[in-house]
Amino acid sequence: MSHIEEITPNEVEKKIEQNDDMTIIDVREDEEVAEGMVPEAKHIPLGQIPNEIEKLPKDQEYIMICRSGRRSMNAAEYMKENGFSNVKNMQGGMLQWDGELIF
Repeated sequence: MSHIEEITPNEVEKKIEQNDDMTIIDVREDEEVAEGMVPEAKHIPLGQIPNEIEKLPKDQEYIMICRSGRRSMNAAEYMKENGFSNVKNMQGGMLQWDGELIF
């Protein structure tokens, strides 16, 4: 198991405000995402990660999000094992997010 750096929801919010060059990936299921997503996030359900990451550039920063942080940690570890070097997990997931939501 590779070590995945965790980033707080506040740090993610600051990165969005600063227009940092990153990709936020929300791995929750459709019905969870319908309750609101982090602005700028791309929705790729966890089960689709193995197929979808082939389309993503490996030299970018990725921040993974789910409801509590567990599924996104699994997705982040999978990406790291598949050659993505700059992958972070949002600590506590959407349960800890108090920023803006998009629907």
